[in-house]
Formats: sequence, C-alpha cells, structure tokens
Amino acid sequence: MSGSEEFTLVIGATGTTGSRVAARLTAAGRRVKAASRRATPVGGSCPVRFDWDDSASFEGALEGVDRVYLIPPLGARDPAAVMLPFLQQARTAGVRRAVLLSSSAIPIGGPAVGQVHQALPGLFSEWAVLRPSWFMQNFTGNHAHARTIRADGTIRTAAGDGRVGFVDAGDIADVAVHALTEAQAPNTDLIITGPQALSYGDIAAILTQVTCRTVTHRRLTYAQMRDRLAADMPVEFAAMLAGMDRAIAEGAEDRTTDTVQRLTGRPPRDFRACAEREMGRLRS
Repeated sequence: MSGSEEFTLVIGATGTTGSRVAARLTAAGRRVKAASRRATPVGGSCPVRFDWDDSASFEGALEGVDRVYLIPPLGARDPAAVMLPFLQQARTAGVRRAVLLSSSAIPIGGPAVGQVHQALPGLFSEWAVLRPSWFMQNFTGNHAHARTIRADGTIRTAAGDGRVGFVDAGDIADVAVHALTEAQAPNTDLIITGPQALSYGDIAAILTQVTCRTVTHRRLTYAQMRDRLAADMPVEFAAMLAGMDRAIAEGAEDRTTDTVQRLTGRPPRDFRACAEREMGRLRS
C-alpha cells in the first residue's frame, strides 16, 4: 500500500469469500473496511455500511480507500448498471486497484458481471478479475445444494455426468489477497479451480463417505432445473443458472488450473479435505 492510512474496502465482507478476504487482510496487518448492508463487524476490520441499491452509502465507504474487493449485487439482472457508476466514483475518490469476483462460466463481455469485467481495465491501471469455478462451500451453509443434502440427502442438478473443478472458498480468498496486496497487480483474469474435476455423482459419493449418510445426485432436465430455480428468483436468472448446468453437462467446466499453486505457492485444497472440515456436522 502506498500509505499507512489507506484502507482496502471489502464489499460483501460477511459473505463466503468476503469474510475470508477481510480476515486474511487484517491478520496480515492491513487496514480493512468491511462493507455490508448492516455494517457488521468482521474480525479486526472497520465496519462500514454499504448497499449496492443505495448510492448514498458509496461515499462513506470509499473514504480513505485505495483498493477494493468487489462482490457483485446478488441476483442482479444487470449488475453493470449499478456497479459501473460506483466504480467511476471509486476512481475519482482515489481507488487505484480493483479486484472483481466473477465466475469461470462468465467470459469478458459476457452476461451479467461479464460487462463489468470488460470495463474494469479502462477504469483502473491495477486490476484483476477472479473467475473461480463452483464453490466447494455450495454443499454447506445456506446454498440450495446444502439445504437439499440436509433435507433428504440429495443434490439436484441438470449437469448430468459433467465434471467441475470445485474450489475451496479459502483458496479463492488467498488468490484475492495476493491480487490485492502484491506490488504488481495481475492485470488479467484468473480462472481458479481445485486440484481435480469432479462430477456431482463424485461429490455425492465423497459426502456419503465423510458424513456416514447416503447422499445421491438426482438428475434433472434443463427445464426441470429452470422451473425449480424460478420458484425463488426471476425466471431469466433461473434460466441462466440452469443453462450453466447444461454447459457443465457438455464439458464446459471440466478443467483444472495452476492459479492457486502459482500465486500462493501451495496446492489447492481437495474436496475431501473440505468436506471433512466443513461437512462432518452432517453426520447423523
């Protein structure tokens, strides 16, 4: 950082990756503003109110900040409409580096946050776009997969036998911290995966072994998945998510990368280790 008084703003600091990024930065002695709608304290960081839907919250959050970790507004049909005005304001306020959380499934210029990805290099001279594969933590906490695992021991997808390089949220956070703090910003996008590509059937088998409770993968059609998701979200967003499952079935996510090893100096964590750590509480 260029000055001891400058902060890193972590948007979504109570979320899956944001909480981990905030904790790692503060543990390393960085000054962190933990941004959330309720200004919830996170570790040793400075809580600050931030709401994508309330532009009046932007100025206070940006005060004294020179870099920012960006979590897009959840479920937004057009995140660029909200995020680009904020990023313009951030640049004017003195932010030099921006690290955006996107997805391996969304290319530059693609739908949703892909438009923000496309705009980022024109706004900041120091930047990175994190494009992680699907989170291992989708099978814990409050994600739909975790809820159905707890409710009836099933994982429902339209992904068929398609494989995914599931990645631990802690590894994503470690890459984010590297991108935020290294003297030279990545100035590129970074596809982040775990060490192996697994099908949902593979995931179910590992969870069965770890939790001592039968977990199965229930295969849905694209239309069944879309309609299931549409019960809880706009149909256009449900169709996009169901389309991602269909792309998995066609092999779009069957890959691994060396990003975690290359940037952190250690291999990414595998799913069994994550499951043993976080899923043991599901044992019955």
